[in-house]
This record gives sequence, C-alpha cells and structure tokens, in this order.
Amino acid sequence: MKILYYLLIIGAMFLFVTAFAKQKNDVFDFSQKVIDESIKVHGGKAFDKAHFSFDFRDKSYEYKRDKKAYTYTRSFVDKTGAKITDQLTNQAFIRQVNGEHIELDAKQERAYSDALNSVHYFAFLPYFLNDKAANKKYLGLKKIKDTSYHKIQVTFAQEGGGTDHDDVFMYWFRDGDFTLDYLAYSYQVNGGGVRFREAYNQRTEGKIRFQDYVNYKHDNKTFPVDQMDDAFMRGALKELSRIDLVNVKEL
Repeated sequence: MKILYYLLIIGAMFLFVTAFAKQKNDVFDFSQKVIDESIKVHGGKAFDKAHFSFDFRDKSYEYKRDKKAYTYTRSFVDKTGAKITDQLTNQAFIRQVNGEHIELDAKQERAYSDALNSVHYFAFLPYFLNDKAANKKYLGLKKIKDTSYHKIQVTFAQEGGGTDHDDVFMYWFRDGDFTLDYLAYSYQVNGGGVRFREAYNQRTEGKIRFQDYVNYKHDNKTFPVDQMDDAFMRGALKELSRIDLVNVKEL
C-alpha cells in the first residue's frame, strides 16, 4: 500500500510540473506570437534588408542592415565647428573628426556607441525584440484610453544583451492589429529613472512603419516600470520631450 501511495504522489507531482511547464511555454509562445505579428505589421521582411536616413534633433543618421550585418552612422557639427562622424558596425565603433580617425578610451567608446545604437534601436522597433538576448514575458491584456493592449515585458540576457542589459522594457501592442502604441523602460545609467512613450505621427516609408513619440517621465526615479501605464492614465506623468524622426528617407 505504501508503494502505491508514493507512486500516486509522484504521479500527481509529475502532472503538476508538466502542467506548470506547459503554462509557462504557452505564455512565452503567446508573447512571441504577439511580437512576431507586430513585426509583420510594422515592416516584416523589409526590416531584414533596409537602408534609411533620418534626422533626430541636431544630428543626421543613416541605418543600413543586411540581415545580421549592420552599419549605423551619425554625423553632426559640434560646438567648436568640427564635423563629427560616428560609425557602429558588427565589428567596431569608429569616430572621425573632420575626416580623421581619432582614438577613444573605453569609456568614451562605450558612451558614443551606446548613444548611436539607442537611437536606431527605438527608431526601428519592434524589429529588435526578436534579438536572441531578448527574454519576453506576457503580462496579459491592459486597457489604455479604452483600447485593449497586449502587455509584454522584455529583459535582455547579460551575454549579447549590450551594456544596458539590466534595463527593463514594457511594450503595449494593440489587440487586433498588433501595432506598438506605447512603451516604457527603466534604466540605471546617469542616476537611473523610468520613461513612458506614447506613439503618434505614424507613417510608412519604404514598407516600414515609422512613428514618433511623446516622451514622459515620473518624478520618482524608482517607480515600478510595470505600473507606468496606470500612472499615465492617472495623469501622474510629465511630458519630458518629443522623440521626432525628421526627413525619413529610404536610400
């Protein structure tokens, strides 16, 4: 009888673990499905081989990608009148001043390359959410302004996740057509903080959907990023800036 009793317990535990694992896989699979559908809506295969230029604030950018190979470029004139050109590829980051390559220390190279990468990352969302280092977690449906959204958390593994792998991102995809209408993130650099972005001025250029954002902040730098949607709906966020991509052109 004791043997039968232990077998029943082991069987029940096995069924519980199996059901729990299936539930976890179902949640992961659904978050992946939402992101895949959103990528299709925002450009699909056009993301894999793309070449664009655009202006953001006082700098000009160029984005070139052929599947995994990429080249990001930024050019501007600094306060001294010198022409600065930054280029980030799979292999290296290079800075030129008035056409001449200059040596950078590790801290400078990291700061400049992170800034250049960040602009392109946000400009071409949701494409980068299928990066191998991205970990997705489905958080359910959430209503914002009477519209239902699939809420997904994305974190990045330390290996392959970049220098800011500790940052936590939230994305809200419209239920039905899977457009990315809102995003939020917490960050650790420069004292840390949280941001919330609301998309507007959506338009299509060269089969890719581009959009600008109203950028909001919370006065509490440690405010939970997963609650930024509620704070937005309560009017507890302050507009900080506009993230506008100007003169977007396919090359």
